[in-house]
Amino acid sequence: MRKKLTSLLVGLGIAGSTMLATSGSAQAHGYTDSPISRQQLCGNGTVRNCGQIQWEPPSVEGPKGFPARGPADGRICAGGIGRFSELDDPRGGNWPTTKLTAGQSHTFVWRITARHATTDFRYYITKDGWDATKPLTRADLDPQPFLSVPFGGRQPGATVTHSGVLPQKTGRHLILGVWTIADTGNAFYACSDVRF
Repeated sequence: MRKKLTSLLVGLGIAGSTMLATSGSAQAHGYTDSPISRQQLCGNGTVRNCGQIQWEPPSVEGPKGFPARGPADGRICAGGIGRFSELDDPRGGNWPTTKLTAGQSHTFVWRITARHATTDFRYYITKDGWDATKPLTRADLDPQPFLSVPFGGRQPGATVTHSGVLPQKTGRHLILGVWTIADTGNAFYACSDVRF
């Protein structure tokens, strides 16, 4: 009887571990909510035909070290994850945009569903003349982040906010948010389409 009970408990433990390993919430981590990211637009149903990212908006995790390393050009918005490739599809330049005012302060918001020791949060923006109908490349971005927020290895809370002055831009642009994790080889990526 004891052997059967032990086998049952082991079986339940394996099944439970498998469920946690494959469920979206167990693998979730974080995304930008302001300005709203492509993955959140998919997750909340604003944008359709998004594939798997609609169930896992916080899971866009790829290699850290951007821009020297990290996801390949054309695969940046999906963090280099093939199953989230819909985030790299420019959709003819028709992703919904958040209206921003150039030169003004903006509060950036991340929703964190799994806390990680953090190196920093960095924000890049596309150059003037960027083509919104093509997948994002490093050459499309200003080389330096317009906002960097060091975190010194601390763990963030469930919501992280930082204020920063927006660059002087006009028209449609894309902001790439990069949340760099301190104790793994990865970072989280979030592309937000904006209009100044």
